[in-house]
Amino acid sequence: MSKGKNKTHSGTKKRFRVTGSGKIMRERAGKRHLLEHKSSRRTRRLSRDQVLAPADAKRVRTLLGK
Repeated sequence: MSKGKNKTHSGTKKRFRVTGSGKIMRERAGKRHLLEHKSSRRTRRLSRDQVLAPADAKRVRTLLGK
């Protein structure tokens, strides 16, 4: 009997994306609200995507089914 298919983790799917070269990107925390008192320099820095650490990337890759 077949075991069935693995499902992609929905929360992970929404939070991470895989680049063409296979790196996993994530958004930085802290840019949703209360931006008034944060400097423009800080909000620009928070806008950039961050490459996920290799140790975390392995776990995320499993959840994404890659």
